[in-house]
Amino acid sequence: MAAVSVEGLWKFYGDFPALRDVSFEIAPGECLALLGRNGAGKTTLLRVLAGLGRASRGRVRVFGEDPRSQRARSRIGILGHGIAVYEELSAFENLKLFARLHGVSEAARKALQWLERTELARVKDARVREFSRGMRQRLALARAFLHSPDLLVLDEPFTALDDRAVGMLQGLLRGALAEGRTVVMSTHQLREALELATATALMVRGYLAHRGPRTAEMLADPGWLYRTYGDA
Repeated sequence: MAAVSVEGLWKFYGDFPALRDVSFEIAPGECLALLGRNGAGKTTLLRVLAGLGRASRGRVRVFGEDPRSQRARSRIGILGHGIAVYEELSAFENLKLFARLHGVSEAARKALQWLERTELARVKDARVREFSRGMRQRLALARAFLHSPDLLVLDEPFTALDDRAVGMLQGLLRGALAEGRTVVMSTHQLREALELATATALMVRGYLAHRGPRTAEMLADPGWLYRTYGDA
């Protein structure tokens, strides 16, 4: 069974088609780098995959389930453009709350574990409103990972991260892939994404212009994919 299956997906905002007849599959354990220029439809596609948006036409399944179902949502870890954490709570309180919402056993221990792994343990009791943008991003990543999801849907995960934090995230993603988890990430950080990706997809004006394995040529020249398929 595919981790993600998309068939004839359309998404309209009014009369504007943000997604146009998109079809593809993602195998379990695959890491798909979803690429494209601003406005290409990447965020819209990720929102539908994560169950945060509804398709106008077509069919989407996550591990055989409607992504809006409770069963599918319990298996998805999401990082969107919005940080989606509570500013008046501490980092620890945020993660403990989300762990409980996901039904994670030993929520406090799991929260502390992910604060350590995202290098936020020293500020665990500070309120999130006091955090820098990069610290908030690390907390949002911890929230996405903490319930051990089978599918990680990450929209611009490298945003606001310094080099050390980028390395930390790459390590977390490599660990998740080694455990057989599936990753879909949209990013403009081409080199960082392509180092992790097993597959690539390029969106152009709502269409899927390319879908295929990540090749050595792409890794050596991250701009190759845009030059080859960007005007499709």
